[in-house]
Amino acid sequence: MKKNFVLFTIVFLSICIGYLLGSKNEILIPYSEGYRSMNRLELLLRYIDNDYVEEINTDSLIGVVIEDIVNRLDPHSVYIPADHRQSITENMQGNFYGIGVSFLMFKDSVTIIRVLKGGPSEAAGLLAGDRILIADEDTLFQKNYSNEKIMQTLKGKPGTSVYLTVYRKSKDKIFELKMKRGKVPLPSVESYYLMKKTVGYIKINRFSQTTYEEFDLALKQLISQGMKKMILDLRDNPGGYLYPAKQISNALLKKDQTIVITKSNMGEEEKSIADGNGNFQEGDLVVLVNEQTASASEIIAGAVQDNDRGWIVGRRTFGKGLVQQQMPLGGGDAVRLTIAKYFTPTGRSIQKPYNGDRKAYDQDLINRYHNGEMADAKKIPVTDSLAYKTPRGRTVYGGGGITPDFYISNKNTEQEEWNSVLLNSNMMNNFVFEELDKNRNKFNDFNLDDLLEGQFEKFVPWHDSFVKYCSDKKVEVTLKELETLRGVKAYLGLQLFGDNTFNRIKNQHDLFFNTAVRALDSLSKVN
Repeated sequence: MKKNFVLFTIVFLSICIGYLLGSKNEILIPYSEGYRSMNRLELLLRYIDNDYVEEINTDSLIGVVIEDIVNRLDPHSVYIPADHRQSITENMQGNFYGIGVSFLMFKDSVTIIRVLKGGPSEAAGLLAGDRILIADEDTLFQKNYSNEKIMQTLKGKPGTSVYLTVYRKSKDKIFELKMKRGKVPLPSVESYYLMKKTVGYIKINRFSQTTYEEFDLALKQLISQGMKKMILDLRDNPGGYLYPAKQISNALLKKDQTIVITKSNMGEEEKSIADGNGNFQEGDLVVLVNEQTASASEIIAGAVQDNDRGWIVGRRTFGKGLVQQQMPLGGGDAVRLTIAKYFTPTGRSIQKPYNGDRKAYDQDLINRYHNGEMADAKKIPVTDSLAYKTPRGRTVYGGGGITPDFYISNKNTEQEEWNSVLLNSNMMNNFVFEELDKNRNKFNDFNLDDLLEGQFEKFVPWHDSFVKYCSDKKVEVTLKELETLRGVKAYLGLQLFGDNTFNRIKNQHDLFFNTAVRALDSLSKVN
């Protein structure tokens, strides 16, 4: 025993001396089966840091290693570097600290497109069209700064001051102001309004910390205005936090109805049950979804469909049935790791298949077009072994998203699809801004009724101007004048009056929305 201890001591001291002397020769480390993988990584990085022939930033290597490891898990576990973490956190907490403007780099200047409601810029009197020339002695014009650089300059700790030099083009004057950075809301309930006296509309764009409070406020206001039926728009909603999705589902379901079932890697099962205190348990309900409706959005859609609570209208959803938790890694880095699977109330998993090929997984939405599913619901892949029954006997399927009760096919030609993309893109948004910027004084007394009644058409030859705008940017356009005017009207609504007006105008000619209205009529007859 003593002999073994002496031998171990000699070996250990030899290793220490070799390491301290910085020997470039190979260091032989005693290895045992008990050595953890983490120790192996630590040793490798130590060798590289101390002994590698070239100077290497091992911090950057750590990020690469972590990202590679996480990429070998499932498609929804992700590594979040420190420089990306802040923007993700702000988006998920429902606010950020800054001055509160939406901007673009127009020609050589930081130009405000919209002043965000409830932020410091609104209180300070900044207006759309204003150019921010200087911020805290940092000249912003003629610098060709990236959006990230500009945001870093304008954002900051709450209560800190920023000194701005601003050019107001509509008055042709330059002025200075001191503004304190403050909390700027990032609403996740971007729009809600009442139509047809009893039909309410609520659109949720993601699930953040503030989503349920925003939803509850919208719901109460619409009910007070006479809402009896609701369209809940979850199109293009990528998900987010699980808890607000449960809360919203609870508002829609009756007591003791199942919201969602989660199962951890240890086999632990948790069933979320409605408590019966929801504000909209009885009214007719339609949920709008599409191929970009994912995660927490699918939990609500699944709860509504599996409990026969209402109709799902749109296209097959994304198919994400996994739950993630964000965990710190130190140094500001984090990892969002899949910790559980979730199942809809009937017990179905809506997670689409994944065989380790991330590229194939990411191409699933493109394949839906190629396979003909987007044009014909009969081509949606169905596995009979994954069929489930709702309480009223409807058949629903697991294995890859939620298939709507009313399917909206997309039979557009390639050109029609391109026109649709163009009308809903930054191309149209930026065009409308530039035309407003030329003629902003003409719109000083312009009100919402003027917009809704089409008074905007007299100010600019919108269609010809948009065609020329696209031509100058070498973008092909074959829009009819009526289509152009609809797009212009929506984005004028956005820039002059906000998201609510934008969605109200878009929905007037939206196939999904109008199908939802007809589905509500059908639901009333069934009930």
